[in-house]
Amino acid sequence: MVFGTGHLQCEEKYGIVEIIETEGILYTADTACVWCYLEIFSEWKGYMYAVYKKHLKEQLYQMGLNGTETILIHSSMKAIGDVEGGAETVLDAWMEYFKEGLLLLPTHTWKTVNESHPVFDSQKEPSCVGVLTNLFMKREGVVRSLHPTHSMAGFGKHAAEYLAGEEYRNTPCTPGGCYDRLKDAGGKILLVGVGHERNTYIHSVEEVLNVPNRLSDKPVKLTVVWPQGQRDVYMRKHYNPDQPHISEDFVKLTQAFTDCGAAKNTVLGSADCILCDAAKVFDVTRHVLAPEPECLVTRERIEKERWAAYI
Repeated sequence: MVFGTGHLQCEEKYGIVEIIETEGILYTADTACVWCYLEIFSEWKGYMYAVYKKHLKEQLYQMGLNGTETILIHSSMKAIGDVEGGAETVLDAWMEYFKEGLLLLPTHTWKTVNESHPVFDSQKEPSCVGVLTNLFMKREGVVRSLHPTHSMAGFGKHAAEYLAGEEYRNTPCTPGGCYDRLKDAGGKILLVGVGHERNTYIHSVEEVLNVPNRLSDKPVKLTVVWPQGQRDVYMRKHYNPDQPHISEDFVKLTQAFTDCGAAKNTVLGSADCILCDAAKVFDVTRHVLAPEPECLVTRERIEKERWAAYI
């Protein structure tokens, strides 16, 4: 791509693209491809830039996603950057793109639902994992699961069916639950502006593999409330005596996932992203943990020899 004053030569598919500058903000013509747009971001220093819904959709397409996937998205709106219309536009893009699939966002409440506040009201309890999740679960057509600490919200095909039964779980990511079923659904996980330290699915893998010292011994009595009724559940939480934040150690698997084809780096808006295949993440994690199940916590780093045979 070659820059000229007010124009961009798009060598991908669109030819000459006009660049419009209004009050210090750069825009492109409707036909500009997303790569032109990203080139503007990196080359035209000192300007603000406007990201539109169409650019977000094209980035999803460039990731190799076709819109029919079951996909779980963990996200940082701040990392995505300035978007015309803000967070609502991001959600519009995701919901429109995955309308023939199943779009899932975490709506966790583990920070607020506990012994001192033991009631989870699915209609009222805010999510503790970001602005996008809180806006998403309030949208028309979105269903929220009834897990008291690790709920999900879903939109698309069979969302209610996929999320049903979570009020009967007794751990954050119970085998057979919403997280575990991602691998069986051919699911994808998109980490937008966050790393594997926010990849809750790895908690699920550890629960399925029954990794020692990952759950508290004593359950807490919680009450789940929804429009049709309520139910008491006894919930254990993620806990390790030596690592208060177990998920922070999940980043030790980053290179293993990349080398083994379970994850690839990509971009959405201005956010660095990781697109994961749930089944492959499960297999690679199982392979790495097999000889030493607690290695993510007990070891400073995971040596490449642990996954070299998997590649």
